[in-house]
Amino acid sequence: MSDMNENAPDSRERACMLCGRVDVDVNVCGQTYERDGLCAHLYCMLFANGLYRRERIRQGTAGILTEDVRRTIRQASEKQCFVCGERGASITCMVTGCERCFHLPCASEGECVTHYFGRYRSFCSEHRPHQAAQAAPEQGTTCIICMDPVGDSTSYHTMVCPACNHAWFHRRCIQGHAVCAGIVCFQCPICRDRLNFCAEMSNMGIRIPVRVPAWEDNDAFASQRERHRHCDASECLYPQGRERAEGQGPWQLLLCRSCAAEGTHRRCSNLTDSAGTWECASCAGVDNAVIFKTTVHWSKDFEYNSNGKRLETSMP
Repeated sequence: MSDMNENAPDSRERACMLCGRVDVDVNVCGQTYERDGLCAHLYCMLFANGLYRRERIRQGTAGILTEDVRRTIRQASEKQCFVCGERGASITCMVTGCERCFHLPCASEGECVTHYFGRYRSFCSEHRPHQAAQAAPEQGTTCIICMDPVGDSTSYHTMVCPACNHAWFHRRCIQGHAVCAGIVCFQCPICRDRLNFCAEMSNMGIRIPVRVPAWEDNDAFASQRERHRHCDASECLYPQGRERAEGQGPWQLLLCRSCAAEGTHRRCSNLTDSAGTWECASCAGVDNAVIFKTTVHWSKDFEYNSNGKRLETSMP
């Protein structure tokens, strides 16, 4: 979006010349860009008065030009943020006639709403959009994300799913969830509605990144897709060890039908060749766990023929 160059990760940080801040939430203000002595956050530029879509073609690149940023900085130096009281406020409420200005990092504190889509519009606390839901949280209702109380009514900091009217959460919590989930997986945590939920949250100022969910970065959960592959019986009887198994017969490895996190060879748990399922001690419960351990102990004394079939013998 910009002709300005993005800061290198190891470069020394400078204050954004539009908001005057260094230590900001990158999810709110975006990455820092520098060029020709200028330094500005991406979203500080997109929301700043007069900078939106001032695109010109320069060497085949459409972006915000440094001269436009300089002009905006000069104009903002004369405007005072109604939230923090400092000058340099480059964002003005979009409602005609409203002169309230603010810095992007001050938006949340001042209960302002910024639309991270379309025309990147901004609204002060007086003119910001409100949720249409008429429902109020019942006494003792907690945020479904952080589990802290949400209060007794909707507000700037307390929101509800427009589809089910049951999922209550704090603004900061649902914003964090949106950043992690991305547009691909962002939905109501309770009713799973996506269409109405995303539209409502976006209109309320929640930024939903166009990205895959953070939990898929670097294939972080690849190990959880691997099938359990060893015998967990207290004493494994297979001569080739716990890590080996055969495709069928007494040395076939069966996984727990409930959790699939533990496995056993048929013979190691005294299972017949026709047994199709098995349940580990943890999932089966205490009583069955005792039986499981006992059968493993007994299996040492059973006799098997050359095909691995147990011969009929009396129990010890």
